[in-house]
Amino acid sequence: MSNDETSRFVRLHVELVMEVADSDRLTGAALDHINGDPSLPAEERGHARETVQTDPAEALAYLVDPFDLVEDVPGVELTQASWSSEEIDYDADAEWVLGHDAEDDDLPEDAEPTEAEDGGVRVRF
Repeated sequence: MSNDETSRFVRLHVELVMEVADSDRLTGAALDHINGDPSLPAEERGHARETVQTDPAEALAYLVDPFDLVEDVPGVELTQASWSSEEIDYDADAEWVLGHDAEDDDLPEDAEPTEAEDGGVRVRF
């Protein structure tokens, strides 16, 4: 099949694991972002503030924007994006297997993040 016969659309999967070293700074930055967002209705703003103050994964999700990853890539236009974040158990010594994650088989694309016992945060784009 030639490139002319294939789809012009590409799904890019990116998975990052970040350690939250300073949750107060993370929360503060998320609150600043929420307070400075003129497109966020007042009702949602209050809920967003409450959420980021209790969940570092949500605070991170307010600060990470997949649009920023591709806005300067020549020849592409972002058509659709979704992202989520969740706290995870993370073993730095474990081997990282790239590619399909079997855990994702059971999750719908709009699945809500779940909390784990440690401070690791997974962000999926």
